Amino acid sequence: MATTTSHSGLADGAGARRRRGNAGSRGLITRSPDETEAAAARLARHVRLGDLVLLIGQMGAGKTTFVRGLARGMGASGDVMSPTFQLVRIYPGPIVLAHVDLYRVADSRDLADLGLDELLDQGAVVVEWGDRLPAADAVRVALVVLDRDRRRLIIEEAPSSWSW
Repeated sequence: MATTTSHSGLADGAGARRRRGNAGSRGLITRSPDETEAAAARLARHVRLGDLVLLIGQMGAGKTTFVRGLARGMGASGDVMSPTFQLVRIYPGPIVLAHVDLYRVADSRDLADLGLDELLDQGAVVVEWGDRLPAADAVRVALVVLDRDRRRLIIEEAPSSWSW
């Protein structure tokens, strides 16, 4: 079977990954970590095998909280923790969720060692510090700190069906 490259170096096998178009920004303001987690749990209904979700936001924006909600909404098991020192954590469920943190990855050449192609073939992947991954075919979600408690969650790139 032919393999094409679509994730800026990530192989795209058997057409499992759906093409993304910029469907415009869709935003939501949350007023607590619990609301951020609940929004991500609702968004999880759209996640399919082979989906790559890139999270963009400053330190403390709630990226790991978002992943906790996404994992819960996908029916994944296990306690979601930041994979900053481990780089990748795997959460089993109906669709396996790989949680990747690129905070400590300084060189894009190190990305090849993460095995993202294999992770995408086995399930869905959510990446903290996703702006460090040059992936053309990905859902992008920005988490913007508005103040101590409030965050603006913005679906920046995803199929038009993705919503909160």
